[in-house]
Amino acid sequence: MSGLLDLLNSDMGKQIISGVSGQTGAPENKTADVLSMALPVLMGAMKKNASTPQGAEGLLGALSGKHDGSILDNLGGLFGGGVDKSVMDDGAGILGHVLGNRQPAVESALSQKSGLDAGSIAQILKIAAPLLMGMLGKETRQNNVSDANGLGGLLGGMLGNQPKQNQSLIETLIDADGDGSIIDDVAGMVLGGNKKKGGLGGLLGGLFGKR
Repeated sequence: MSGLLDLLNSDMGKQIISGVSGQTGAPENKTADVLSMALPVLMGAMKKNASTPQGAEGLLGALSGKHDGSILDNLGGLFGGGVDKSVMDDGAGILGHVLGNRQPAVESALSQKSGLDAGSIAQILKIAAPLLMGMLGKETRQNNVSDANGLGGLLGGMLGNQPKQNQSLIETLIDADGDGSIIDDVAGMVLGGNKKKGGLGGLLGGLFGKR
C-alpha cells in the first residue's frame, strides 16, 4: 500500500500536481508543497471522522459508490479542458464535511506556509479532495476493506509515510489540547505550528487553537 507522499512522488502524483497547477495558475513547486501538507491534514481528519461507527459507515459508503477511484483513470481528461464544475462542487462538499468550521483556518495556515494566496489554496483543496477520495476508494477496493477496523488501518497506513516529525502525531492522532478536535493537532504537526512558540510557528499554532 502506498503512502500519501509516495503517491505524490509517483508518475500519477506528478500528473496531479501538474494538472492542479494548470487549473489554479499556481506554480508547480508551490502546488506540490501545498498538496504534501494538505493531503495528510485531510486524511487525518477523515481518520478521526471514521473512528465512530456512523462516520466509518458514511465514508465506506462514499468509497464504494461515487468515490470508487475511477476519477484517477482519466486524469488527462479531468484536467484537459479545465476541471469540471461538478468535480469542484464535490470537492467543496467533501471539505465542508471533513473540515467543518475549521476550513478557513486550514486554508489560511496553508496560505501562510506556502506563500500562495488563500483563494488559490481553496481551489487546490477543492480539486485535491475528490482525488484523495478516489485514491482511498481505489485502495479500499484493492485491499478488500469492508469494515471500520479495516478502514482505520488503511487510513493509518497511508498516513504512515509522513516525515518523521509528522509521524507520531498523525499516526496516533492524539488530541493535544483535549478539546476533541483532531484537526488542531494534525494541522499543527503537518504545518509546523506549535502553540508554545512565538513567531510563525506560534501564529500557525494559534490559528488552530481555541478562539
